[in-house]
Amino acid sequence: MFTYLTAGESHGPQLTGIIEGFPAGMTVDIQQINSALTKRQGGYGRGNRQKIEHDQIQITGGIRHQTTLGSPISLTIQNQDFSHWQDIMDPLASGSQRSNLRQVKRPRPGHADLVGGMKYRHQDLRNVLERSSARETAMRVAIGNLCEQLLQQLDIHLVGYVYQVGPQVVGNPEHLGVAAIQQQIQTNELRIVDSQQEAKIKELIDQAKLTGDTLGGVLQVIVENVPAGLGSYTSWDTKFDAQIAASVMGINAMKGVSFGDGFLNSKKLGSQAMDPIAHQPGEWYRLSNHLGGFEGGMTNGMPLIVNAAMKPLPTLYHALQSVNIDTKEVQKANVERSDTTAIVPAALVVQSVVTIELVKQLTTTFDGSNLGRLQEQVAAYRQELAHY
Repeated sequence: MFTYLTAGESHGPQLTGIIEGFPAGMTVDIQQINSALTKRQGGYGRGNRQKIEHDQIQITGGIRHQTTLGSPISLTIQNQDFSHWQDIMDPLASGSQRSNLRQVKRPRPGHADLVGGMKYRHQDLRNVLERSSARETAMRVAIGNLCEQLLQQLDIHLVGYVYQVGPQVVGNPEHLGVAAIQQQIQTNELRIVDSQQEAKIKELIDQAKLTGDTLGGVLQVIVENVPAGLGSYTSWDTKFDAQIAASVMGINAMKGVSFGDGFLNSKKLGSQAMDPIAHQPGEWYRLSNHLGGFEGGMTNGMPLIVNAAMKPLPTLYHALQSVNIDTKEVQKANVERSDTTAIVPAALVVQSVVTIELVKQLTTTFDGSNLGRLQEQVAAYRQELAHY
């Protein structure tokens, strides 16, 4: 069974990832992973942390001679900024040696700070924010790219891009396919399909930065050539769209997930929201895709369309009211180094977790112990569906 785990704090020594259940026999392109990590650090509206880190993956297990072995894969990403935080974040310093520098006593509204401190009885909320930081998503992008390389071997392709920034929709009105979107988003710093709107969106971000505020938005992931029947209608916890939704909601700052036309479908008549079925020799398909490639919790063979709503980041340079956890005095919330918006890298993170869930589902549905056998079984299944 495919599973993964990440560990590490934002300003700690490193991020660590462990993957179990990845098929043996796949040649790994390390440069593809590092390229994805570089893209995650980019995008307009990012803060100064990205000028310090130069993320590169290190493989410490599960891969030999660039080929996966079927054993657990271990990955690390060094945090370059740890050298500036060693006195504060040293894992081996004793309690008596612990520095009082950079303690966090004024929790930020909208962040994990206060509730995490209450739950785990932390008197320094840095113990919460270091792990709840989106820095952890660097490892999920690395794992996601490894999974994307596997999907490429199965002729499944996907892309994540920015659909909306703040109130400004910059979506995909022409319903472009994955290849066309990939080409378009490389022409600008915002990962949007319409480069003509780049200046307008940058102005919006600049204005938010000027006022000490932040921006969220909507991300969209499109996946093509997914075989029908992944997931199951037989039990609530086997529905594949539910598993994807849970994984996307596990990303920092995500507050909503939908598929296809999403919440717009709730305003339509049933005749307008469903996707009529059609058939031609060797293929079942739908005449539209309002439901985003899912019916009954299963993929139906149409492109998957996953939408994720991201709230504005909770670290505001013009801080909101908070309360000091020691004195209980009303004070301004703590201010940490942050971004004006992380909507651009968020598109890549959402793409990564969707990719991971696809690999998890495929290696559960078919024999995932070896890439060649997985390819054979997926190809045979596609043939079976074509003759249904």
